[in-house]
Amino acid sequence: MRIIKISAFRVELPLHEGSYKWSGGNSVTVFDSTVVKVETDAGITGYGEVCPLGSSYLAAYAAGARAGLAELAPQLIGANPTELGALNRKMDHAMRGHPYVKSAIDMACWDILGKVTGQPVVTLLGGRHGEDFPLYRAISQDTPANMAGNVAGYRAEGYTKFQLKVGGDPDTDIERIHAVAAKLNRGDVLIADANTGWRQHEAVRIAHAVRDVDVYIEQPCMSYEECLAVRRHTDRPFVLDEVIDDLHMVLRGVADQAMDVINLKISKVGGLTKARQIRDLCVSLGIAMTIEDTWGGDIITAAIAHLAHSTPPELLFTATDFNSYVTVSIAEGAPQRKNGRLAASSRPGLGIEPRPEVLGPAVLTAS
Repeated sequence: MRIIKISAFRVELPLHEGSYKWSGGNSVTVFDSTVVKVETDAGITGYGEVCPLGSSYLAAYAAGARAGLAELAPQLIGANPTELGALNRKMDHAMRGHPYVKSAIDMACWDILGKVTGQPVVTLLGGRHGEDFPLYRAISQDTPANMAGNVAGYRAEGYTKFQLKVGGDPDTDIERIHAVAAKLNRGDVLIADANTGWRQHEAVRIAHAVRDVDVYIEQPCMSYEECLAVRRHTDRPFVLDEVIDDLHMVLRGVADQAMDVINLKISKVGGLTKARQIRDLCVSLGIAMTIEDTWGGDIITAAIAHLAHSTPPELLFTATDFNSYVTVSIAEGAPQRKNGRLAASSRPGLGIEPRPEVLGPAVLTAS
């Protein structure tokens, strides 16, 4: 089997709540997503998606994904999409870095592999654990009172894990954490996610100020070294996210006892193939994971579901359902949240079928 054509489509994904705000005054109202279609000479087609969180979150941006695909895709024509290890080596040889560019292609090839073998991707990734798995809900940055006020509504949707977007003024963030914590029920989980937004001295101060709160501290500072210093000043459970961008950083973090949980984003590490490698390493080492991506719609949500559902429950800290945040559906068959939980499809591949009327015409094609 060979790749004969790769196409990309640009789709806008507006948010139900109007905007999404996080550290540093950053916000997004419409996500710019890229859907990739990989066609083969056997008549089997796979789909992937990549959706950077704006241009100020990671070293990634939506137009960059498409520019990278225009450069990379022609070099993959003729490759076997089912030989995922070889395909990833070919991509890494053709383009150094830029893992988010490669992610949607890798995802689409997993979709093809599942269709060829007649199995859902969750089976190929190791097998399904249980009927479904728990999700978290991100609480967009706002006043302490408004953020606390959102908890009841999200809990009514079935969520019991809440990721609080902090990373702003330290005094306000301390108030945010205390205000939301006061609204939690027994068994609820609270994560204060600074998204690199605090200076080291601010993060140490905030961690001390919330030392009596049952809260996880996530990625307080920009660099690994700053985060490690904060980790060594607090006994709150610790999550690393933005700095965990490959297998080597996981090994470094484990050696330094730098975290209790990692946030594993599919496109940040280059796709499902490399995300699975990191997932399996973490399972072997006993490191819990949040499994997600930078953002996306139905196709990315499906990929997250397959990876999360094939992860042992005791090491799956949580995952996310991006398609419930946005107003546009780009594919039929995508998993849908039920009472704060999600399940991977049992259909072959990712189990989705894109909506051509939503995707519109391709913005680039290689053949």
